[in-house]
Amino acid sequence: MTLQAEQVEVEDSLEAIFDRYESERWSDGLPIIPPTVERVERFIESARRPADQLVVVLPPAGGGATIELIAVNAVMAGCRPEYMPVLIAAVEAVGDPAFNLGAVQGTTNPVAPLLIVNGPARDELGFNYDYGCFGPGSRANATVGRALRLILINIGGGVVGERDMASQGEPAKYTFCVAENEALNPWEPLHVERGFDAGDSVLTAVAISSQINSLGGTVEELAEACRYRGNNDYRFGGCPTFALNPAHAERLADEGLSKLDLKRAIVAQSQIRAGEFSRRLLDPRETDIGAEALDDPETLVPIARDPDDLV
Repeated sequence: MTLQAEQVEVEDSLEAIFDRYESERWSDGLPIIPPTVERVERFIESARRPADQLVVVLPPAGGGATIELIAVNAVMAGCRPEYMPVLIAAVEAVGDPAFNLGAVQGTTNPVAPLLIVNGPARDELGFNYDYGCFGPGSRANATVGRALRLILINIGGGVVGERDMASQGEPAKYTFCVAENEALNPWEPLHVERGFDAGDSVLTAVAISSQINSLGGTVEELAEACRYRGNNDYRFGGCPTFALNPAHAERLADEGLSKLDLKRAIVAQSQIRAGEFSRRLLDPRETDIGAEALDDPETLVPIARDPDDLV
């Protein structure tokens, strides 16, 4: 479905603009920056692509995310024009069929795309990868994540209660964007691990359904933090994502663990016996673990089917 930006006439007051956007369900409930023609044009110019260029089609509504429509939502979110390349990369990432955005948008679970920025763009654009990087205080983190959410609503059709069926939702659905502290990473950065050069600016998108906290930095404590039966990764073999405190990462590396060693250890130590799950939580029709194996209460169920699936 091809969408086009339409000009609407609204009374020249911020209150009237906010009210109109709220009534049309064009916003996330927070005040927006009015996407005037002049502002949108500056963002399109920063993208260095034609305004009508289609980047990707976004489910579940099948809306076409053009450069112009991405720019409209970026303005609304409070982005700077220079953030456009990062936001376009984010749209491309979640629009890739491998990301399974239709399920992410429509699930009853509280799932939100987490954006992780690597490379020179982190410092050039002012992304926070230090204290409080998942919280408030950084315009780049806050507005790029928010812009993606507005795009998922206005182009992808993820309107709450219509196609976004999360029964309770979560705050990460407002904005969820961080950068990696590569200087304090004792291992290779995420983008290098995934095959890019260290000097490349790269964005990674991961669908996250909940957040848990581990106070310690040992393998045992990280594995223990995963071990709760309501964790959908046990059901579907997902990609658990760990944001490690730099001090914890350094300690683990000093113990001689590579990143792959750590992943393997977490998978091994976080397994749960099949007998501890109810069949509703671990339905053999929903998992790739056979029904016969699940009939044995001693079968160990891993949090991920392959250690490389951990992020």
